Amino acid sequence: MMLIRKPADIPSSEITPESVYLRRRELMKGAVALAGAALLPGGVSAAELKALSYRAAETAEDNPFYTSEAQTPFKDATSYNNFYEFGTAKDDPAQYAAALTTDPWSIEVEGEVGKPGRYHLEDLLKGMHIEERVYRLRCVEAWSMVIPWLGFPLSTLLARFEPTSKAKYVQFETLFRPSEMRGQRSAFSTIDWPYTEGLRMDEAMHPLTLMSVGMYGKVLPNQNGAPIRLVVPWKYGFKSIKSITKIRFTERQPRSSWQRIAPDEYGFYANVNPEVDHPRWSQRYERRLPSSLFAPQRIKTQMFNGYAEQVASLYKDMNLRRYY
Repeated sequence: MMLIRKPADIPSSEITPESVYLRRRELMKGAVALAGAALLPGGVSAAELKALSYRAAETAEDNPFYTSEAQTPFKDATSYNNFYEFGTAKDDPAQYAAALTTDPWSIEVEGEVGKPGRYHLEDLLKGMHIEERVYRLRCVEAWSMVIPWLGFPLSTLLARFEPTSKAKYVQFETLFRPSEMRGQRSAFSTIDWPYTEGLRMDEAMHPLTLMSVGMYGKVLPNQNGAPIRLVVPWKYGFKSIKSITKIRFTERQPRSSWQRIAPDEYGFYANVNPEVDHPRWSQRYERRLPSSLFAPQRIKTQMFNGYAEQVASLYKDMNLRRYY
């Protein structure tokens, strides 16, 4: 079902000029063109992706949406990541994500909301102001990157659906399409597809939480979660779910995919915490990519990935060892 509001119901501030709307349509077509192109091992070059129009990040050191730390090169950020829908190797997403079709794309909204339904992506992008945010990305596997994301606050999107007072959590679901996502066809996969993740409502509405549609000035490559994904910079990377097709508002805490697979290793909150080790490795240090044997970049991990000043109050009086 596609939800359509009458012109009289739409504030003038939300009405997008026709020229901007058409340009966004072209940008989304750019993502489709990428999906139909053959990807070389190691990903595509930035020149092959359509550019996005956005507001550049302010480079002030006290800006929580920006870090002056060296950005991870585009090639590394697009050729080394986890997207198990395409395979378990780090380069599998770059090699096989070309099979993914990203247009048309829609997101189903359900649960404790006043405006449930299926929304087309281009409708969700109407009235959104795309901005750049340069965030640290810390994987639970103890490697990290610095990525310039493009997107808009998740809170802006969720507010449109009018969550009810019973909406205490938000659950997200990745696309389930085995015909295009080879990892979902694997007999060896331990994930009960589709992949799901969740946030507490105050986490979802926090200003740092971003819904991303691009990176490095371009639309998202397929292997990085095209056409739309979540970015939660103070949590381990698996919380930043990719290629979202469903948003569900719930009263009870939802169980994420990794909680179902290994609850002793992966908790619901998954906040970056150097004081709480993974059962199989330390979380005190991380490899900042690119890193190699001859040019290692081993750095100390920061509490909440360096965003403690902004988010520590969300977890006041919580036992972070118990609620990991």
